[in-house]
Amino acid sequence: MALLMEHQFREVLEDQQVDTESFLEAVSHLPPFFDCLGSKVFAPIKADIAGNVSKIKAVYSSDPGRYTTLQRILQAEKETHGSEWPKVGATLALMWLKRGLRFIQIMLQSLADRERDEKNPDLIRVNATKAYEAALKKYHGWLVQKLFTAALYAAPYRSDFLKALSKGQEVEEEDCLEQIRQFLVNFTAIVDAIYVMFTAMNAELDYKA
Repeated sequence: MALLMEHQFREVLEDQQVDTESFLEAVSHLPPFFDCLGSKVFAPIKADIAGNVSKIKAVYSSDPGRYTTLQRILQAEKETHGSEWPKVGATLALMWLKRGLRFIQIMLQSLADRERDEKNPDLIRVNATKAYEAALKKYHGWLVQKLFTAALYAAPYRSDFLKALSKGQEVEEEDCLEQIRQFLVNFTAIVDAIYVMFTAMNAELDYKA
């Protein structure tokens, strides 16, 4: 569980604002999460998250005093890019990033809630499938959907996945699930706040990758 607990997300600020610096620090450590799923099909999501984090970091680093929250970045880009917004810059990067984060959040919550496939109770296929269908599937074309469906059927055993999250350490399942629940408190609040922000600013786009 070290993969998650070593770099926890901070609480959402007042008025559901998300502090940019602490968000980027925490989220930059999440791409290895997809290595724990085993299949190389998840490599594009891993790369996508890392790439989008880098794009947001570049904007933030250009003027940290101005871009203290994610909301301020979006508002500034909206004013700067006009009709091209939101399909530009850090706004577009954050739009795709939040979908990858939602995948992680839904999958971990499903595990924490002990949702299982009765026919294959030791696999995490049902958890990963739920997350993919809710967070990513509608943004993927037919071929990509087929690739992910195949990858989900090759999802690892729950014990192997939890061991990978713990960086190879042997841990009790209930201890892992309790740590996942702790991680999810702030992480879920952050992801929810980003989704609310995109809805409030009419910044969501539904085109397929």
